[in-house]
Order: sequence, then structure tokens, then C-alpha cells
Amino acid sequence: MRILWATAFLISLSPILPIQNTVGAEADKRPNILFAFADDWGRYASAYAKLEPDGPSDVISTPNFDRVAREGVLFTNAFVNAPSCTPCRSSLLSGQYFWRTGLGAILQGAVWDASIPSYPLILKDAGYHIGHTYKVWSPGTPANAPYGGKEFAYVQRGGHMNQFSQFVSKADDHEAAKQQIMGEVLGNFQDFLAGRGDRPFCYWFGPTNTHRKWIQGSGKELWGIDPDGLKGKMPAYLPDVPIIREDFADYLGEAQAVDMALGVLLKELERIGELDNTLIVVSGDHGIPGFPRGKCNLYNLGVDVALAVRWGKNIPTGRVVDDFVTLPDLAPTYLEAAGIKPPEVMTGRSLVPVLKSDKSGLVDPSRTFAIVGRERHVAAAREGFLPYPQRAIHTKDFVYIRNFKPERYPMGDGPGFNQPDDPMPDYVSLREDTFAAFADLDASPTKGWIATHRNDEGMDKFIQYAFGARPAEELYDVREDPDQLVNLADDPTFARVKKELSGKLMGILEKTGDPRVTGDGMTFEKPPFAGPLKE
Repeated sequence: MRILWATAFLISLSPILPIQNTVGAEADKRPNILFAFADDWGRYASAYAKLEPDGPSDVISTPNFDRVAREGVLFTNAFVNAPSCTPCRSSLLSGQYFWRTGLGAILQGAVWDASIPSYPLILKDAGYHIGHTYKVWSPGTPANAPYGGKEFAYVQRGGHMNQFSQFVSKADDHEAAKQQIMGEVLGNFQDFLAGRGDRPFCYWFGPTNTHRKWIQGSGKELWGIDPDGLKGKMPAYLPDVPIIREDFADYLGEAQAVDMALGVLLKELERIGELDNTLIVVSGDHGIPGFPRGKCNLYNLGVDVALAVRWGKNIPTGRVVDDFVTLPDLAPTYLEAAGIKPPEVMTGRSLVPVLKSDKSGLVDPSRTFAIVGRERHVAAAREGFLPYPQRAIHTKDFVYIRNFKPERYPMGDGPGFNQPDDPMPDYVSLREDTFAAFADLDASPTKGWIATHRNDEGMDKFIQYAFGARPAEELYDVREDPDQLVNLADDPTFARVKKELSGKLMGILEKTGDPRVTGDGMTFEKPPFAGPLKE
């Protein structure tokens, strides 16, 4: 039986002290901001199951995310700007396209440019009490620089949330272990709140348990998610076999753990009387890791994410919004909510007008597309430490992708893919070591199974989906082909659509100064953006 988040008060195994500085009658009533942002959490929540039945969200239970959506707004077309941790977070924190953040545009080798405005530091300068728990901006140096670094970290009560299934699975009493972790979550949040005085706060809760590695079989063992419940609900580019269904179920279990922690934060806001004066936003930084077409890909599985927003009586509730939004829109949203004019350099657009509208469906008729892209993820993924450069535009009907270097392999080099003479690593190596082969695809049971079954009958297409080269242009009709399997880029029937989307995409890239298309287009191909990492 699936274990659901109980609304009863959670007691930590370590002492939790009451907050000493309560908010008085004369407190600053600018809204608080709570941002729950899980690493690698894609678009899976039970709120979406009602809208899109017969998919993986059918078997997940996220009552606290659903509450935020029910008492606020649920977005159906929310996208990251880049499906890789650091560039996604660079774009979000700066409110700009990732390619405008200098060395923040790559993963390994990222360096934050302190001249770039970031919304947490702007809020701090405006009198907000800021803080974060777990991951904000990383990998990269200085660590978490756009949020003030270690000075604003609140993790003293413990960090077992980030190894949720590892910690709980080895405990004799799984429920007691879960409660211990939730006690840590609560304690860290209370420590943060204790220093606010009468100031409004901006808190970033960034668990990483939805990032690999989680414990194989933990989805069923800890959450009652039966892998067989996913049979027939998997995307068509994944083999529908027991080990891959189990891997997916384990991932969904970690998402339920994030939801459990979200419930702790909501309950504490209720206890201190600050729930309705808090702008609550819940999302994740890209799609599922270790699965073909997920993380580090511009297909929907990689760039489409969950997004729900609650803001008490400040916004009409219970709405489902179809506007295309991207995570860089959050920075100007937070600033506008706080009464601060966003810097002109921000390319994101505030969502406040959308949130305050009483409409559902398409609220802002100009929000009909999202621009996404990627450059370098794992530095050594391919020969020469080179990136895999892509940009794409998503609309309700089509996805158009431009692959600037189609001669390279999207998930990196590996046996048979720029390494013709190398033997394929064994299953355990591919499951445990991301760098064993195809390093832009995280190590996982799914990766190991697909690669080591490459010679099985019918596996050619799955190998191509996972590791194969891609043409310079891709075009998919998502109405007829939601899994984006049939490339229409060379179909004359869709020539007009391709031309329109390509023109729109390239126009925006040029207008916003994307180094991939401005100048000689070689910025991301040269050090420090490419080449070996400095020791």
C-alpha cells in the first residue's frame, strides 16, 4: 500500500527549538518567498495525472505539490532554459538566457560572474532575509555565489534528505528514518527563520535526492510504487522491461520524498501564520537523469518540468495555465512581487500578471513558445573536451531543434560511437560510473541495460534513441507524435513550419546575443568554455 504524507506534526530525533523572533504587528508585509527546487525532478506529480492520464504521473502521489497547485496555479507548459544543472540555475538566478551568463553557461568549469545581477542578492540588498538549504548553484565556483555562498546556508540539522533512499533503506524502521529526515528539514528551516526578525524572507530549499544515485528497488520498498504499474505508461523510446520500469519507479519514489519535505515546510508556515503571505513556487531544474532523452536533451523529457505557484489571497486559485513559461521568468517574478523593478538586463518576463489573472488556459497570448538549449555538460564526454551545442523552440504543436555540430554524439563518445575499437563496458560499470561511456547520460540501471542488450533483436532503435547521432535539424509534430520519434525536418509538407520556427529561434538567439550565433560562433568551442579542465 502506498505510503502518503501524513499531516500530523513531525518530530525530529534531534531537538527543534521554537523560533525566538516572531513577526510583530509592525512587521514588513512584503511577501515572503519560498522556492522548493529539486535537483533533476522533471514533470511528475499526481496533479498532472488528471490532465494527462496513462503516463508515469498516474503512479505517483504528491499531495503537497497538488495542494500548492489547487490553492494556486498549476502550469502545464513550464520549461527550463537548459537541461543541465549549472546553466539552468545560472539562467534562473539571473533571469537571463543561460548563454548570457559567461562561464555559468557550462557545467564542469563553470565560474560565476559577480557582475551579473542575481535575484537573491538583489532581495538581500532590499532588506530581505535570504538563505538556502542544500543545492543552489553548483557545480561551479565560487560555490552558490549567486545566493551569497556559505554565509547563507542553513544545513546544521543534517543533510540526509540528499541521500534519502540510501539512508532510509538501511534503517530497521523505515518510517522512523523518514521522520528523522523530515525533522532535519524542519530544523534547517526553523534555523533560517530564527534570524529574520521582522524582515520578509527568501528561502531556497534545494534537495538533491532526485539526482542519482538512489537505491535500486526503493520505490516499491519505501513508497509502495509497483514498477509493473508503469507497464504501458513508459515513453516509446524506452524499452518497457522490468529493470527500466523499476528504475523509473525508484525515481518517482524520490520525487515523493521531495513532496513529503514540501509538506513539512508548508506546515511550518501555517504554524507561524505566514502561509498566505508567502509566494510559494515548486519546480525542478530539468528532466530525469540516466534515461535516454531526459537530462541533457532538448526533447520534452529533458526540458519540461513541474511548476506550481501559491500566493494566498493575492492570486485567484485553482487555475490551470497553459502559457509557455521558462524558469528565467521566476527572477523578475520574485522581484516584482517584492516591489522591486527587475534589472533591464533580465530577459525573463515576470509571471505576476499571469498569476493575478482570473483566467485559465492561455492567459497571455504572447506566451506561446519556449526557447531552450545546451552547451557543455561533462567536460570529457567527447574527444577534445567539446560541447554538444543545441538550441530549440517548443510550441503547443511543434518542437524544432537545431544541432549545430551533428557530427558529434549527443550523449558523448562511447564504443561504436567515435570509439570503434573500444569494448563496451559491462552492466555494473555503466550502472555505477557515469564516465565509463556516454558521459552526458548519467550512470543508471537503464543506461547499463540498454547498452549491454544492444545486440538483442529490436534494440537498434533504442540504441539510436539513447546514443546515436542526430541530424542538423529536427522537427516534431507533438500533437501526433508526443514522444518526438518521427523527424519531419525533411518532409516538404512541413517546410513552411520549419522555416517559421527556425527563423523565430535564430532571430531570438541573435537578438539576445547568443555567442553560438553571433561573431564567429566559436566562443563555446574555445577555452575556457571547451578544452580540458584546469587543475
